[in-house]
Amino acid sequence: MKTNPDKDTELHDKINRETARVKWSELERHFASGAVIWVSEELDLIDVALRIAHDDKDSIGTWMAAGSVAKVSDTQAQAWTAADATLWASVVSPFVLVQPQRRQLH
Repeated sequence: MKTNPDKDTELHDKINRETARVKWSELERHFASGAVIWVSEELDLIDVALRIAHDDKDSIGTWMAAGSVAKVSDTQAQAWTAADATLWASVVSPFVLVQPQRRQLH
């Protein structure tokens, strides 16, 4: 039976607790294996992780078509390496989802 990701508060809370800021250098080996997925700052990282965990192909396909979710590109990886970037990361096996930290407005 497929459950509704909007009502899966238990998994949502688990993903939220396990999401953390991680240095890009710690994720490079996952990038090398093609397992790192970039999530646009316009999306909620936890929601994307939840929908991937639920195999919500419609939402994921829409985001991919819009360019809001994609495998991390070589250009992104090089920029994050050069900047010694810290990213938000969430694991939804076999993927590691990453999202740049939002810039604070002063």
